[in-house]
Amino acid sequence: MKILILLAGLLAQGIAVAQSAQQPHADLDYSYLELRFVDVDADNGDGIRFSGSYDFGNHWLLVGGITSLDFNDNVDVTTVEIGAGYVWHYTDDFDFVSTLRYVSTEIDNPVQSIDDDGLAFSAGVRGLLTPEFEIRGSVNHITVGNSDTYLELAGDYYFTKQFAAGLSLEFAGDTDIVTIGARWFF
Repeated sequence: MKILILLAGLLAQGIAVAQSAQQPHADLDYSYLELRFVDVDADNGDGIRFSGSYDFGNHWLLVGGITSLDFNDNVDVTTVEIGAGYVWHYTDDFDFVSTLRYVSTEIDNPVQSIDDDGLAFSAGVRGLLTPEFEIRGSVNHITVGNSDTYLELAGDYYFTKQFAAGLSLEFAGDTDIVTIGARWFF
């Protein structure tokens, strides 16, 4: 619970500071909050993910998120991530993005509670196919649990400059994850 309060405070501070920040790349904004519904095909799991990113204006990002999943066999998984990223502007419409995050996961079941932590690294591309449609793709590696490398593909439709919604697919070994959600840019 203390981590949730700390993360909420950091996000609130980021929102306040971001109101006056200049974005170096006007078409691809990196200061946002995101809420997604998550569906995990293995063991019929689902839940929500709340995440965000803050652009410091010099290609560096602060990233973080909380994911809460429930599975049919009375297993709950909570994951908290915090880290940093860097954006390389390739063209006016496409960027290369990488992040490094500290990840802490808690797994609760009727018998025991397991805590694990590690690192996650992501490298990918983010771009606009049209002014209203964004695509993303990345290769991700996480060292929590058995360690895994997975591919993420995503797309968002911009209803306004501040609001977009879309779908993402994550392919990892025997587990596929589908998310649907929305981003609010500030």
